[in-house]
This record gives sequence, C-alpha cells and structure tokens, in this order.
Amino acid sequence: MHLLIDGYNLIRQSPALRHLDARDLEAGREALLERLALYRQRRPRHRLTVVFDGWQAGGPLETRDSYRGVRIIYSRRGERADEVIKRLLAREGPRALVVSSDRELQEQARRVGADWVSSREFDFLSTQAAGEGEPEEADDPWPRGPAKKGPARRLPKPERRRRQRLRKL
Repeated sequence: MHLLIDGYNLIRQSPALRHLDARDLEAGREALLERLALYRQRRPRHRLTVVFDGWQAGGPLETRDSYRGVRIIYSRRGERADEVIKRLLAREGPRALVVSSDRELQEQARRVGADWVSSREFDFLSTQAAGEGEPEEADDPWPRGPAKKGPARRLPKPERRRRQRLRKL
C-alpha cells in the first residue's frame, strides 16, 4: 500500500500538530515527519509519501527529499499539493491510499479506484500504530454494532473493501 499524505492538511487536522504549526511552520512539519517515521518503523511494508504546498513560497521546480524512509515532495511555485497528489494517484491507481480531508482528493481517489482516509482518522490510527497502546473498544473509529447476519444487512462492497484496507493501517 502506498500512502499519499496531504502534509499541511494532516498537520492542521491533528490537535497535537496544529499547536506546533501555529507557533512555527517548520516545527509542525518536523513533528509530522517524526510521527510518520515512527509509523513507518511499525509498518515497514507501507510506502509513505507526504506532499507539502510550495505554491506560494516554493522553488521554481518540484523538490523531493527523504526522511527516515518517508518520501517528501514540495510542490513547485504556482502548483498546489493537491495537483501533485492527483498526479501520483493517476500513476499508483488502486495501490494508493490518500490521507486528506479534502473532498476533491477523495473524489479523485474514488475515480482511480484508490481508497482514502480523512486526516483525523489517520491521525487517530497512526498514534495507535506508533505504540501508544491498542485502541479500546470505545475508541474504535468504526463501531461494529451488533453482529449482523445475511447479505441483506451487509455493508456495500466498496465500503467493506475500504474498511478492510483501513484496518491494515
């Protein structure tokens, strides 16, 4: 699975990272990269690519970097991170999982057969995967409810597939 992460969207949706970002933009990015590196250690089979906007103050060319196994892409000046993520989505197709609360990116993921998770859900799941303990039943972001029987009560197939992929996070 290849996780395509909208960096600033995730920072601004995470309560812990939002406070750092409000004080210093660089501190918010560094904290996010550190958290993603810890996540990468726990889930080494997942490829992680985080994309940051560089459209206002970025360089004339798209720049790429790496931090402890996490690929970092800064979009070029005049280009938003969303366009970079859409381009990566077109290349990765169903192997991708988009991490963003941006509806436009979620729709693009659906169009190419990829899945998506909101930034808040991923923030919750990544803190659990980073070793802060197993989620308790009350903290489960997808409550299962009573046991259901038969196909008439089954969730639609795309939603079952999406939940199955998200459980791998």
